[in-house]
Amino acid sequence: MTTQKEELIAESCPIEGLLKMLSGKWKPQIFQLAQEQPVRFNRLLRQLPEANKQSIAVALKELEEAGLLVKNVVQLKPLHIEYVLSEKGILVIPIFRQLEGLV
Repeated sequence: MTTQKEELIAESCPIEGLLKMLSGKWKPQIFQLAQEQPVRFNRLLRQLPEANKQSIAVALKELEEAGLLVKNVVQLKPLHIEYVLSEKGILVIPIFRQLEGLV
């Protein structure tokens, strides 16, 4: 949940707002994996072995609240949930790739 102060910062300095959305434990890695294909919780656990369930769940929730990911319930058997990039998340990809190039 974003606070009013965080919203004001994002409005006054969009870059700082974007960095805040992508900063935190596992968020950059999850965002990067979601660029390749929809991500599922258990896949993230396998691909990020140092992470625990709680930290991944928090990161997914924060990315969803920031509007970068969308949670989709897939009605196939067995029922499962996938996280995909939102329209906003897709717009962030070029910026994210430029940030990767700086490191």
